[in-house]
Amino acid sequence: MFFIPHSRAPYSALVMLAHQGGGRGWVSGGSQVLEAKEEWKVDKTKLGKVAVLMGGQSAEREISLKSGKAVLAALMSEGVQAEGIDLGPNGLNELQQGKFQRVFIALHGKGGEDGSLQGALEIMGIPYTGSGVLASALAMDKIRTKQQWFSIGLPTPSYVVLRGEKEILEVEKHVGFPCVVKPSREGSSIGVSKVHHHGELLAAYRQACQYDKAVIAESWVEGREFTVGILNDEPLPVIRIETPRVFYDFTAKYVADETKFFCPCGLPEEEEKGIQAIAFSAFQSLGCESWGRVDLIRDGSGACSLLEVNTVPGLTDHSLVPMAAERTGIGFRELVLRILAEASLKKGKSG
Repeated sequence: MFFIPHSRAPYSALVMLAHQGGGRGWVSGGSQVLEAKEEWKVDKTKLGKVAVLMGGQSAEREISLKSGKAVLAALMSEGVQAEGIDLGPNGLNELQQGKFQRVFIALHGKGGEDGSLQGALEIMGIPYTGSGVLASALAMDKIRTKQQWFSIGLPTPSYVVLRGEKEILEVEKHVGFPCVVKPSREGSSIGVSKVHHHGELLAAYRQACQYDKAVIAESWVEGREFTVGILNDEPLPVIRIETPRVFYDFTAKYVADETKFFCPCGLPEEEEKGIQAIAFSAFQSLGCESWGRVDLIRDGSGACSLLEVNTVPGLTDHSLVPMAAERTGIGFRELVLRILAEASLKKGKSG
C-alpha cells in the first residue's frame, strides 16, 4: 500500500494553458452553435476494407456491442466497405484472413482498450483507430495514470493502492471518508463503490477485487462532474453531467433516463476553456492521440480533479463524445469517419 496526497494545479495556470490552445472554436455560455467549421472531406475509396472490432470478453462487452453496431451501421451508410467482428479467441485469425486495411476499435475495457489488441495490430501491420500500445495501457491503469499526473503536477484526488485486505486499515488515516473504491484496470464505473465509513470498506474492496487484483481507494471530491471529448487531437465542448444516483455509475451512464447532460455546460467561457485545457493536458500526458474522453470533478471553489482518461469511449445513444461533436456540427456518421480516417500504426511514436 502507498499513499499519494491530493495534487492541484492553480486555476491561473489552467487558464494560461487554455489561451495557448487553438484550432476549432469551442462552445461557451449559451451560444447555439460554434463558429463555422471548415468543411471536412475524406476520400472513402482510400479507407479500404474496414474491420469494426466489438464485443470481446471484458465486463463492458454489452456496451461494446452497442458501440460497434452503431459504428458499423454508420460506416456502411457512408458506403465504406466494413464488416463487424465480435472479437473472440479466433478474432486475430479472422482479421488476417479477411485482408482488412484498417481496424476501427470499438472494444471497451480489457482486451481492447488496454494496449494488448493495439500491440497485436502493430505486429500484424494493420492501422487502427485511437491511441497506441503504451498510451492505451497507461490510460487503462488508474494507478499509473495517477502516478503520471502527480509527477507533472496535474490535479487528481489523493489515493492509496490496496493489494490486500489488511491494507484497508490505512484508508481512513490517509484518504478519509467518504472515499471511492475502484478496480485499477476497469471501465464504465464497473466494480466502483462510494464508501461512507470503515464498516463498508471490506465489502467494497472485495467487490473491486472481482475485476482486478489492484484496487485503489480515492478521496471523494464533492462537486459537479464534467467530461471533455477529444477529437482529431482537439478538445470538444465541455459537458456537465447530473445524476440523481450516488455518483455517475454504470446505470447512470447506460441505463437510467434520469441522467442529464448539459452542453453548453453553463460555465463562463474562460472557465470552460480552463477545463478543456486541463483535460487535454491530461490526455496528452499519457501519450494519447486522435480521440478519447477525459472525466473530471470541479468542486465548489472551482478547483478541478482529474478522474480518468477513456481511450475508446462509448459510441451508443447514451454516449458523450457524439453529443459534444454534435454541438460543433459534426454528426455521428462524420464523427465515425473522422476517427477512422486517422487510423494508423504507431511504431516510432511516443504513444
